[in-house]
Amino acid sequence: MPAFAGINHLALTVRDLDVSTRFYRDVLGFVVVLDTGPARVCIHRATGFTIALIRPEGGTGERFSALRTGLDHLGLAAASREELVVWEEVLQAAGVPCSPIQDMPLGHHLNFVDPDGIALELQAPNALYLAALAELRTSPMSDDEVRARAAQLLEAAAASS
Repeated sequence: MPAFAGINHLALTVRDLDVSTRFYRDVLGFVVVLDTGPARVCIHRATGFTIALIRPEGGTGERFSALRTGLDHLGLAAASREELVVWEEVLQAAGVPCSPIQDMPLGHHLNFVDPDGIALELQAPNALYLAALAELRTSPMSDDEVRARAAQLLEAAAASS
């Protein structure tokens, strides 16, 4: 099977380009690098992650719902739980509703929404998850072995919590 190098970009349909641009720029630190009229391409300097914000002609203008087929949420990486604490403060200061930080068996996450209600999450992996990712990248395992190892790790994480 051919490989791909990672995620190149994500395109989100939005109701108001100006409102969404302000959110992704002012709250999450993206920079607009291209404005085509109905779309704006934004890049995050530190990570290179690119988001296109699109307001299609004839769009319905409905608010996002994770209950419809399509995107459930976008997970963004955080370095640590401590970083999530800072993000929680940033989001609250910007008036962005967010969940409390949740500690889970494989890491920690903080959930919030953009102006269209698109669900976003910042996730910080714990040591167990980071070790599992390193093992996955470096060990030649079959798909069945990967599934079995994942089950072992989840069982170990549940036992330690």
